[in-house]
Amino acid sequence: MANVKTVLDQWSVRDLEDNSSINVLVESCTELGNHAQPGVQIMCMGHFVTYEPNIVEQWAYKAGKQGATEYLLDEKSWTHHEDQYVKYFLVLGSPLKARITVKTRSSKPNTRDYELPFEV
Repeated sequence: MANVKTVLDQWSVRDLEDNSSINVLVESCTELGNHAQPGVQIMCMGHFVTYEPNIVEQWAYKAGKQGATEYLLDEKSWTHHEDQYVKYFLVLGSPLKARITVKTRSSKPNTRDYELPFEV
């Protein structure tokens, strides 16, 4: 069966400093990862972050070791500047959630959560 992608959300955060925008596309996918299971994929600034059962299980384990209820995905996030960033999180609980926070130089942080279609 082919992977079927459904757009869950599409939004943008504008930067009034240079009139640029950071665009976010969130899709629900029927087949992600090595085991072709349902998940959520977020695309922002040309990068994809895939929330599928295998990697989410690893992130949840690391979050548990830290005693965190939300786990910052350092290796996936763009955090080179303090006044503009894109941060990806795994939010633990039931249901599990993918979180993205986008901030431009002229905006407040914009955060949105998306429920994951699986438990680990």
